[in-house]
Amino acid sequence: MSTAHDPRPRDLEVDDGEHRAAAPVDEAETATGDDGQDGGEQTTSKTAVRCAHYALTVFRVVSGHTGPGLRHGWAALMHWTTVAYMSDEEIRRRMVKKHLDTYIADREASRSNINRLTKKTSKMASEAVHFGLTREEADRLKETKTELQRHRRAGTALAQIPFDVEAAQPTAAQIHRHRTVQSLARFAGVLLPAGAVTIALVLAAPTAGLIALPLMAGAAWWLGRHPVELTQRPLPADLVGPPELEPLVLDADDQGTTDLEHTEGPFPIALAATPEEAEEALSRAIVHEGGDVESVTGGRREPWGWSVRVTFRTGSPDDLNKEDTYKGLVTLLRVRRNGLLIEGDPDDGATCTVRILLQDPFTAELVGDVPYRAPLSASITDVFDFGIAMDATPLAYALAGLMLLMVADSGGGKSGIMLAMAEAVTSTRDAVVVNLDPVGTGVDALGPAITLSACMDDDTICAVLEFFLALCSARARLRRTYGWGNLWRVSPEHPAFCLFVDEWPQLSGRAKALLIRLLLLGRKEAIWVYGGSQYGTKDYLGEAIGPKLSAKLIGASRRVDVTELLGAGALAEGYRADLIRPATHNERNDAGQMYAQGLPGMPDRPMRYQVREIDPEYAARLGAERAAAGLPDVTHTLAEAGMLDAWLELQEACEHSTLMPPGRARAPEILLTIREVFTREDDPAYVTLGQLHSHLRRADPELWGQWDDLPDRDRLRELGKALRRALDDAAVALSSKRIREVEGTPRGYYLADVQEALDNAT
Repeated sequence: MSTAHDPRPRDLEVDDGEHRAAAPVDEAETATGDDGQDGGEQTTSKTAVRCAHYALTVFRVVSGHTGPGLRHGWAALMHWTTVAYMSDEEIRRRMVKKHLDTYIADREASRSNINRLTKKTSKMASEAVHFGLTREEADRLKETKTELQRHRRAGTALAQIPFDVEAAQPTAAQIHRHRTVQSLARFAGVLLPAGAVTIALVLAAPTAGLIALPLMAGAAWWLGRHPVELTQRPLPADLVGPPELEPLVLDADDQGTTDLEHTEGPFPIALAATPEEAEEALSRAIVHEGGDVESVTGGRREPWGWSVRVTFRTGSPDDLNKEDTYKGLVTLLRVRRNGLLIEGDPDDGATCTVRILLQDPFTAELVGDVPYRAPLSASITDVFDFGIAMDATPLAYALAGLMLLMVADSGGGKSGIMLAMAEAVTSTRDAVVVNLDPVGTGVDALGPAITLSACMDDDTICAVLEFFLALCSARARLRRTYGWGNLWRVSPEHPAFCLFVDEWPQLSGRAKALLIRLLLLGRKEAIWVYGGSQYGTKDYLGEAIGPKLSAKLIGASRRVDVTELLGAGALAEGYRADLIRPATHNERNDAGQMYAQGLPGMPDRPMRYQVREIDPEYAARLGAERAAAGLPDVTHTLAEAGMLDAWLELQEACEHSTLMPPGRARAPEILLTIREVFTREDDPAYVTLGQLHSHLRRADPELWGQWDDLPDRDRLRELGKALRRALDDAAVALSSKRIREVEGTPRGYYLADVQEALDNAT
């Protein structure tokens, strides 16, 4: 049969399902014809389905292993970006450590500077012993010693300031803000740039993406089996050691201070540890004194204490400055007598800022050093930096156009502040200093940098004032000729004249009248007056001129001086110059502190300022330097005004004091010398013979330094005898007295006695 002749190989007849199923297909294919097109299409379709099934299976396997890895990687990235691996305690310690590192670095820098200057000074002194010194080298050695002393004082002050752990502690809001800032910085500084670079590479080189894709898949595969543990890490070793970084633990005696909200009645501000507790302490004290408070907010820790903002529902913030209320608040808050400063808000009559002083607000670090000004480097129209405010803003203003009066008691720092302003003027190229003082030497410490000086001679002072009144008229005519409008145009060819008039009340009636007239006429002609007085009332100034002046400074003063100079409501507004303490023989107190009104560029607010006072020795060095560099030339402008000859005569008269009051002799030299010592000491109530001797020795070492080898007791006894002989020879009725205000009751002179002798002698 045909079976024996089947052409298919015998080995293909396998009894499996696949071949058995394929047999009918072959028959079907044979039945369709020779081209086999329908059979090919069915085979292709099944192959595609089979490939899709395999691809889906592979995708499910890969995604099943890489998906979790990608999620773990994203979670780890967000954990790093949001700084979630740091605990709040670690952030707190890092913020405190930043303060601690700055604290330590400041002291290390101070010690380094002291060591460096000590070695430098020792080397220079050793060379001086062996080789001698030129004048320039001697000046350099002196300057180095002065700098060393300044750094030592600063180092001593720094060493006495402990690290304030409590003030360095951040609040929860600050910690949260620190974490947020770090997160934003990492997102903007790392993630965004990295994403942008990756996209740019893929677009520029697609093959790089094909290479990176398997690598990322492999990393994701690995992360899927080894997820990163997202926890907060332990504290790093550098944040565990220092005790200043450890959490604050209250002593048993202090536990009650953390729950002050539940106590009744006012409590001392010293118990307040947070801004909220400071606000509560002030609020309770004001309410206890009858104040109708709407809110007490904005509590802030300051280097000197607390500042708090108070809003009243009824009444006025000025009520806090009433004498009885003020004393009551001082008692309830347990602060010093002048420990509260109340500043009204000019934009909100119901609100004020209360500053609670727990210590001196003007530390050496805050005030800083006097800035050096090179000769002829500035203009009188420039803004000069003279000091600092309680809120750390600079006291900076221009002297141009000011008619200024400064009032401060003896010891208030008035002479030092005037010297600071005069020092600024001598650094300019378009202004000169004129120095007037009826009983002292004024700003004479600047020496040759002063263009004209008339001191302790009333007729000479009057001659100077008359000259400048005549110059006012001459400059007014020149202004019209030049077409300069209403103001004199200051320049190096037409400089301004800045008159510094100290001890205004000691001027004669004639001099006061001339000065007041000059105050009214001189501003437009660039002839500006800066007056100083211990009193601000009409009885001492000659007229009620103070309130009319464009600028007023007031230091330690009587209440009547404050109201006379700044207005009847000045005390209630917060201008508490009556609370400023002048210096004494042994204590500096608040010397150089003041309030201000009318300074250009400065707000008129009851803010206390500290002026950097100029040391007389430093002023003398600057004066010599500026004189050597050349002072502004006034001959051109005076020649144009037709007053050059009168100026030369006035200079000669001031140099030789040839102008004398009719029928009056000049005071004896020894009496003027003693009075000058009081002036250089900023007019204290008394000076001892020891203080007096240091000034006398500096003025005439040969005459007054002959007892330096004797013991102090014998030296002062010989000094007293010599002074007694000199005063007797000059027929001056002045005797030394026991200064009972000083321990040991040394002998000396009282200012009142010296002034009386001076009045009698002249």
